[in-house]
Amino acid sequence: MKWLFVLLLALAIFGSAAWFGYNTFVKEEIEVKKEQRGEVTPPPAVDVSLPDFQAAVKLRQDGKLAEARDAFMSLIQKYPAGKHLDEARDLLGEVNTEILLSRYPSPEKTEYIVKPGDVLTKIARKLQTTPEMIMRMNNMSGTMLRIGERLLISHPDFSIIIQRKANLVVVLNHGGFFKQYHVREAKLPQKQPAKITTKVAETMAWKGGQRIGLGNKEYLASTKWIRLAGAAGYTLYAVSDSTHPNLEQPPPPIGLGLAAADMEELSMLVNNRTPVTIID
Repeated sequence: MKWLFVLLLALAIFGSAAWFGYNTFVKEEIEVKKEQRGEVTPPPAVDVSLPDFQAAVKLRQDGKLAEARDAFMSLIQKYPAGKHLDEARDLLGEVNTEILLSRYPSPEKTEYIVKPGDVLTKIARKLQTTPEMIMRMNNMSGTMLRIGERLLISHPDFSIIIQRKANLVVVLNHGGFFKQYHVREAKLPQKQPAKITTKVAETMAWKGGQRIGLGNKEYLASTKWIRLAGAAGYTLYAVSDSTHPNLEQPPPPIGLGLAAADMEELSMLVNNRTPVTIID
């Protein structure tokens, strides 16, 4: 039995030595060679922006829209390359429109009292906004006004940047980020200038294959397009989404397709003075 004990002892000693040698020299050499060949997998990066992102989301869920807006803006500025940047920009845009297009109180809004002779388009032109924005903000189902009615009015200064490669339509307000919309489909000429400066030519509403106006009772349920002026020749048009599965209006030959709900919202933010910049 002594020989068996000696054999086991020798195996234990030499096995331990081999394990120690492998981990100390061989394994280290293998890792060095992997690193030299660029095969080493770096450890997962710590998501330092996650607590701030979760806090901003919680504020929005709690209905604290102004605080959520500030938190998302702070997150984007603090972590410009963070993991949650694009999601934070999407959520910031949703918060911005929730504040703008509702009676939620904010410093950017003023009250207007309807006077004799007022019509919606006249008020919108006078106060540099759009009729659709006034209707949405004040939960109006039509264009009729009552003398003495109190309307909340916002005074944004929107511009649009179309990023072709990123498939984004970015809306700025007074030069700062307001919201981004994702392009669903693109039908554009292959050769285009790297940068085009233009403006909104008109917003269009379609119902039953016909153009309709703001006063039409079908306007709110119509399909919205935005035609750009000048050399761009683009039309921003609506494509089917979950809330608009069956659009009647066929798409134009050239343009960018956005979800129909996004086009409804975007069309009420712009007018024929809204500047547009198109870049790669």
